[in-house]
Amino acid sequence: MTHDVSILIPAHDEARYLPGCLDALLHSEPLAGAIEVIVIANGCCDDTASVARAHAAAFAARGWKLRVLELAEGNKLRAWNRGEAEARCAVLIYLDADVQVSPALIGALARVLDTQVPRYASGSANVTTAGNWVTRHYTRFWQTTPFMTHGVQGFGIFAMNRAGRARWGEWPDIISDDTFARLHFRPEERHRVAAGYDWPMIEGFAPLVRVRRRQDVGVAEIEARYPELLANDDIKDRTRPIWRRALRDPRAALVFAAVRAAIHLPVLRSSNRWVRGR
Repeated sequence: MTHDVSILIPAHDEARYLPGCLDALLHSEPLAGAIEVIVIANGCCDDTASVARAHAAAFAARGWKLRVLELAEGNKLRAWNRGEAEARCAVLIYLDADVQVSPALIGALARVLDTQVPRYASGSANVTTAGNWVTRHYTRFWQTTPFMTHGVQGFGIFAMNRAGRARWGEWPDIISDDTFARLHFRPEERHRVAAGYDWPMIEGFAPLVRVRRRQDVGVAEIEARYPELLANDDIKDRTRPIWRRALRDPRAALVFAAVRAAIHLPVLRSSNRWVRGR
């Protein structure tokens, strides 16, 4: 059985992270079918595009095609639109440039999406930290939240087949693209495969506050503009109340609460709605 896959990677000043992302893809398990990787360098002030092109020969040696598109404006959603306009395969995988996939993940996503009915999929996230004390404790508690313990999250990498992608037109100008995509599918249409990927958490208190605030704004934006999508959200598990989780790990709970509280304060704000904090 063959699986044709387009892997889209938007990259805004990602020269530092992109080599790890592309090298991980190159270590993917063999997959019968056409594989194309499209890096969309958007609004870059560094050498993201040349870093990507330097991997072209390695991808060609695997029989995969690597293309690099350059856009003058830094805008992830327009990067998605441009990449999709160039993509030719039946399965679309949307991959952030700072994510490193496991060898089994691309094939697992391709296989679960090999169907004529609309379907969405992602892998099992391994959230990594670089050792920052605040980030380690925040991450430990965040991973106990209902969002992380139920359903298919899709942050860092998500995928769908063409039948699923046909559910909307061009990507709108929104912040939370992964949430927007996920909620176009009912829970039973979303599939999490066992194969994993490494997703780096933002490091440090101030960057965490800025990025988590941005994520909250992004979710609120979808609730306001696309309220009909909320019917597809996961039913949250209430069997492990927050106080019980806090008693089990009070230090992590305090750090988590401090970050969440700071989100609502008029400090550490950014005028850039696309800030990622890295």
